[in-house]
Amino acid sequence: MAWREHIAFLLLITLFFPSIFSLSNCAVAARRTLMGQPVVKAGYWPTWTFSYSPPSSVQFSYFTHVFYAFVQVDSATFGLAIAADDDRMLRNFTAAIHAHPPVKSLLSIGGGDSNSAFAALAADPASRSAFINSTITVAREYGLDGLDLDWEFPKDAKEMDDFSALLLEWQAAVVSEAAATGRPRLLLTAAVYFAPRFFLSDDQRSYPIEKMAAALDWINAMCYDFHGSWDTTATGEHAALYDPNSNISTSYGLESWVAAGMPKKKVAMGMPLYGKTWKLKDPSQNGIGAPAVGVGPGENGVLVYSEVVAFNKNTSATVVHDEVTTAAYSYAGTSWVGYDDPWSVTRKINYAQRLGIGGYFFWAIGYDKDWSISRTAWRAWKNK
Repeated sequence: MAWREHIAFLLLITLFFPSIFSLSNCAVAARRTLMGQPVVKAGYWPTWTFSYSPPSSVQFSYFTHVFYAFVQVDSATFGLAIAADDDRMLRNFTAAIHAHPPVKSLLSIGGGDSNSAFAALAADPASRSAFINSTITVAREYGLDGLDLDWEFPKDAKEMDDFSALLLEWQAAVVSEAAATGRPRLLLTAAVYFAPRFFLSDDQRSYPIEKMAAALDWINAMCYDFHGSWDTTATGEHAALYDPNSNISTSYGLESWVAAGMPKKKVAMGMPLYGKTWKLKDPSQNGIGAPAVGVGPGENGVLVYSEVVAFNKNTSATVVHDEVTTAAYSYAGTSWVGYDDPWSVTRKINYAQRLGIGGYFFWAIGYDKDWSISRTAWRAWKNK
């Protein structure tokens, strides 16, 4: 075929079958809903997993957003404290993600012991400003796409007011910075309690929903740790989708966020890649709520999912998929563990899509077994 015929043929193909030349865009399109709202299929990468799950080993094809967890606040300056190890790991983290577009990287600040640091900085406009400016500087220096606040948790109404002030000022700052520099605006997210009201606490405070909705791209509702080592009298499903006996469940939490006014597409469902263990009082009583006398295998009664798989195999454990709670548990002798597995995660994803929320996230990347749950969740979420 002469070169002119080659060109004519290619032009015809391009005009009438443009999708052939846009296969690289299919993965991008699959990450979004019909209306163009980004679907959140996220995971937190804890820095302490670096030795066995470095960023270069992460299967980014199963995620749209990955969070670096965590960096802390300098109590003297209220800026971010970036130690030498963080500098090295952050550069490794962002380099790995930049090699897998369009996955987005976010920096998560705080964690489980962060309340006092955030309470101090959020109480004063000057310290809020110092913190906000530092976060934007760090995000740009390391090529991050967003910032995540993991304040666990504002403890009273005053701290909730300070929390909302911080979020609104932060949002204004990232919008202003993007306009001034011409760069894409940094994403802003927050990890939050599983429900909008702390109904299990003596101080039954509530999150400032309207201000959060105005400031944040989405919230990560931590729908796990409902049960654990603080109560060793009975076994419990620590991330059950449903609980017929109480409001301590994923479904109650998510539906409460929506009912309180958080836009559905700004809610992401949290799922754990670890299980909670108990020591059974009587091996013959081995269901959910069975009498227990202490924690079971694992440090403080916790097994990451890869360890759960090993436990099931090594002990020839009985595995149960509980239809009532939509949760899995296993037992062998006096050892009992409750967790999520591909069976329960598929059903949780189906529920989340029926509810109409914006996506899901895992705590934490590196705890999975051969990416089996991450892969299951990615495939289960139907891009409509």
